[in-house]
Amino acid sequence: MISPMLQAVPRPSPTRDMGLVRPQPVTGLILTGGGARAAYQVGVLAAIAQLRRDAGVTANPFPIISGTSAGAINASTLACHADDFDGAVDGLLHLWQGLHVENIYRADAFEAVKSGARWLSMLSLGWAIARWRRSRPKSLLDNSPLRDLLGTYLSMDRIETMLDGGHLRALALTGSSYTSGQHVTFFQTHHHVVPWLREQRMAVQARLTLSHLMASSAIPFIFPAELLDLEGMPEWFGDGSMRQSAPISPAVHLGAERVLVIGAGRMKEPEGRRIRATDEHPSMAQIAGHALSNIFLDALSVDVERLRRINRTLALLSRETRASTALRPIELLVIAPSRRLDDLAAEHQASLPHSVRAMLRAFGVSGKGNAMSGSALVSYLLFEPSFINELINLGMSDTLAKRAEVQRFFGWPARAPQIDPALLRRSRSAGFAASV
Repeated sequence: MISPMLQAVPRPSPTRDMGLVRPQPVTGLILTGGGARAAYQVGVLAAIAQLRRDAGVTANPFPIISGTSAGAINASTLACHADDFDGAVDGLLHLWQGLHVENIYRADAFEAVKSGARWLSMLSLGWAIARWRRSRPKSLLDNSPLRDLLGTYLSMDRIETMLDGGHLRALALTGSSYTSGQHVTFFQTHHHVVPWLREQRMAVQARLTLSHLMASSAIPFIFPAELLDLEGMPEWFGDGSMRQSAPISPAVHLGAERVLVIGAGRMKEPEGRRIRATDEHPSMAQIAGHALSNIFLDALSVDVERLRRINRTLALLSRETRASTALRPIELLVIAPSRRLDDLAAEHQASLPHSVRAMLRAFGVSGKGNAMSGSALVSYLLFEPSFINELINLGMSDTLAKRAEVQRFFGWPARAPQIDPALLRRSRSAGFAASV
């Protein structure tokens, strides 16, 4: 079956350069999910911003943006400040570098123990006692601090302003409905777009709000679901990475002709990498981490592989045959971590508050460094500066290692970048963080 992402979409309007009419390709940005791992995206964006400045480019490089889970937060920040890409990236640096777990979820000792105890009691004693006590937990952790943070730092009303000003073409945020089982892309645009409908997934035009962000970033089991309106009916939504079979699709449907994908995990493991199993049964933490990696990473890898395969197939067709089909090639650039983020999280697990570490130990997280068990689960919850700064640095270095590819993708002149050594410690203006 041919990927539904490759559909006929309106061509972008041409731009004039020295009397010549040259079509300007529309670029889409895909920001995937992964909890704390999404800090890697900020490092990639910081390096792209530097390369863009070196090239002397001023226009917004990403008129179409699609975000999922924690990537939806980064996507919305870029969209809300599409008229100032450098400022938006600096704002993301300022925001992420100041994060601690208590900014994302309740991490005090009482809350952590209470949440973990409820889950463990249900698993060991059954649902009956939980029902009797009227204490069924909505999730493992309470993410109300995240709502407060985003409400302070992000004004979603600016999306409409950016669309009005022509700085942004479209923003898409995804969520997964626990009520209907549908995977839904909510998008905001001023261009004519026919909402698409596929098996188990659909698109709906909407004015995007903080509730859409909270729904898209509600990691299953860990954070509570969010109630959203879907075509006049309320439905409960969770993380947009769930049941997301075609992560690149929204950007293409919204008119992108070339797409930059920033992942939150390695696209594939090196050939021959094997780990010897022990006699000990996998812990709940290991199983949960494995399940989350499947939700956040696997669909993107499959979709990238599918798009590349279709591009290769189209390249083999004659010009006449290609003209007779609605399919078209999509230029693709993927930037993903060069290191296993599980291993990186294991190095920084000790920076978590003691109460959170105690709760995670109850679910089977144990050990240190390379011998740590359950590090994948930890990597999604490790909103602490030591881990976040490592991710940002990794994102920057991975992007600069692909400098020539990035410059070629955007059509920017190849110039050696001069990285500001204070880039990871500053924001463009002191007042930006309060208005992000």
